Amino acid sequence: MERARPERGNRRLGVRVSLALGLALSLTAPPATAGDGRPAEPAGYRTHDYRSPVPATLRGATVVSDREAMRLWTSRRALFIDVMPRPPKPAGLPAGTLWRPQARRNIPGSVWLANVGFGVLSPELEAYFRSNLARLTGGDRAKPLLFYCLADCWMSWNAARRALAWGYRRVFWYPAGTDGWVAAGGGLGESEPVPSRAEAPAAR
Repeated sequence: MERARPERGNRRLGVRVSLALGLALSLTAPPATAGDGRPAEPAGYRTHDYRSPVPATLRGATVVSDREAMRLWTSRRALFIDVMPRPPKPAGLPAGTLWRPQARRNIPGSVWLANVGFGVLSPELEAYFRSNLARLTGGDRAKPLLFYCLADCWMSWNAARRALAWGYRRVFWYPAGTDGWVAAGGGLGESEPVPSRAEAPAAR
């Protein structure tokens, strides 16, 4: 039987090394990005690293700039929904313990539905989100809804996407959130979230 020539063995080894390097690079490669350097839209909801660069688009929704958001707010053509998370009051606190949740200043006139922007919602939190959207729109799924949080916050992207999945047809997404609003000269006001018994899920 003819022995394998050294050059043939080297060639095979080179192929194996190239394949191994290719696999390693594919496992460590960064997420796909769009042409503007922003991450591409994921297939599902974002479930981790919520404060990180967001896509430039949201399929099915209208993405608005600071100026467009201010125009919608001034004309009152859309209901502004803040989805900034806030941890609920811990259960079992000793009597007399003061609970001071972090204050939130958001766009005046907004409805704050806290914690509905996580990628995975508990049944209670999903029911809270669904019922409040139905209440706020009077059951009209064509009512314009604008979702926001902070700049580079996936919470608003998730919440807007979920509203689209539930059949709301005029969804606006304001990715700059209160950060962009203030930078553009907009004012903020003290706010409290709509009460909920649902606990915020652990961030993943």
